[in-house]
Amino acid sequence: MLTVFVDPQRCIGCMQCEYACAVEHSHTRDPVAAFHEVPIPRKRVHVQAGPSANTAFPNKCRHCDPAPCQQVCPTGAIYRDATHDAVLIDTSKCIACAMCAMVCPFDVITYHALSDGPSPRTVAVKCDACIDRLRAGSIPACAEVCKAGALRFGEVNEFVAAGQRRETAAVFAATYAEPTPAVPDSIGAWRTLGATVGHPGGAR
Repeated sequence: MLTVFVDPQRCIGCMQCEYACAVEHSHTRDPVAAFHEVPIPRKRVHVQAGPSANTAFPNKCRHCDPAPCQQVCPTGAIYRDATHDAVLIDTSKCIACAMCAMVCPFDVITYHALSDGPSPRTVAVKCDACIDRLRAGSIPACAEVCKAGALRFGEVNEFVAAGQRRETAAVFAATYAEPTPAVPDSIGAWRTLGATVGHPGGAR
């Protein structure tokens, strides 16, 4: 399954993903002109500061299957793209009832008037996996701009396997001790002799 994999240990809170996401979902898709649009383009990824400096968590839609938001949507505005396995919102059907936000286990659905949607009506807003980019053969904007490797696009099982290898290496680094090589008897005898030379009562 292809997805944007979140590695919070790598996130430094630079918010480049938020910026790229908002620009990608603007009319102009221009880094300067986008923020002069009315309404202003909205981000779909949400970076929250961590407990210490240079730690943060980029929270985004996981495109669950089954998706609770899709299950409770009374108008059928939320649906799944079969090709890319992304949970999407048809903003023309959204009535902003907030049922999807109530059941979202990751709290990633917000409500805004969109620059690339029906304006000025407020609708549900969430990550759409940059579906237009995926259809064009590109990767999501957040993963493309993330220089820290906190957001990476690819096969989820490969990311999990890499994490398993990393954790295994960490465990061995913390617990493994190099075995002490056995000392031949002849060398051991010489070492014992050397340790006693010069001591009172020792060998001369």
